Amino acid sequence: MIDDVTVTRSSGNVFADLALPNSEEEPVKARLVIALRDLIAQNGLSQTAVGYLLGIAQPDVSKLLKGRISGFSLERLLGFVRTLGTDVEIKLKPARANRESHLRLMVA
Repeated sequence: MIDDVTVTRSSGNVFADLALPNSEEEPVKARLVIALRDLIAQNGLSQTAVGYLLGIAQPDVSKLLKGRISGFSLERLLGFVRTLGTDVEIKLKPARANRESHLRLMVA
């Protein structure tokens, strides 16, 4: 048995836990990629067709769908889901007392 095991509770944001840059945006971007995958599947689109619609090359569509999102801003990903037929609503509200503000994406 291993006696010297240290367990650290997650903050709920793996990107922050790994001290990655832009850790607040990354979970939102990941959820947008999942939404993109779902929209592409629902519409039966090929990566070539998606690339044409989004104005990016097919290899970039492939990278994006594999979760390689560096080089894609949050704004650009929001534009992609809009182009594929999804409304985007942005809601601002006061942060709760005793808690830092955060960025979150809710998909209906």
